[in-house]
Amino acid sequence: MTGSTNPFSTYVPPKVWSPATPSGGAFANINRPIAGATHELELPIGKHPLQLYSLGTPNGQKVTIMLEELLAAGHTGAEYDAWLIKIGEGAQFGSGFVEINPNSKIPALVDRSFDAPVRVFESGAILVYLAEKFGAFLPQDLPARTETFNWLMWQMGSAPFVGGGFGHFYAYAPEKLEYPINRYAMETKRQLDVLDRLLAERRFVAGDEYTIADMAIWPWYGCMVMGELYDAAEFLSVHNYQQVRRWADEVAARPAVIRGRKVNRMRGKPEEMVAERHDASDLD
Repeated sequence: MTGSTNPFSTYVPPKVWSPATPSGGAFANINRPIAGATHELELPIGKHPLQLYSLGTPNGQKVTIMLEELLAAGHTGAEYDAWLIKIGEGAQFGSGFVEINPNSKIPALVDRSFDAPVRVFESGAILVYLAEKFGAFLPQDLPARTETFNWLMWQMGSAPFVGGGFGHFYAYAPEKLEYPINRYAMETKRQLDVLDRLLAERRFVAGDEYTIADMAIWPWYGCMVMGELYDAAEFLSVHNYQQVRRWADEVAARPAVIRGRKVNRMRGKPEEMVAERHDASDLD
């Protein structure tokens, strides 16, 4: 109950739900119970076949890291334009963006190397698309490929509990409530323990090879144990997950990761933020 000092106070749902006005908390100005565009806005198109529309959140970083890794591996066809989508201002509800991703979430990619442009949305789908397009960072051997997909899907299913669950109630909700914070802190720590046990037995998430599974998981869980998410490192005792930290540090030191996480980034040190990327020199 809003304004209550009792975290276990009883909320009685009405027979028919309707959104609170205002709903409160961070991002309240862009939350709404319907989909679709709110305004007309065409998206810009740059010079490269791959056009990325994104923001440097953990989900956005997955794709820019992948693109920079592809370029570092010599795949020149992975050159791309990265356009900034300011989700706090509702840019994801512009008509052009909604045409690419009806779900109005970043990142979204358009591949214009075909006669008809191909849209790709959802960060995991984009990673798979790029891996298959360039034949990189996704094993061809079926067992190793399956293990990579296992952990990619683990991230896609697990991270919402970290972001929309723990991160929201710990860092963004209009008031601190004990029950949801405890609930999602427990789940976040359980997930970190899953990774810690896994990485005690292998160098990277899917085995000895660096894959799209690492690129998907690192911006969330790697950055968390490095103390870069929600200012919650002490609260979650992330120092206990030593194997995750070992892996996180190794991935963080990769030149392509350093470059990729700069793109479309709006928070951090000035030298770590590049609002838009249209050429490799933009990151130098």
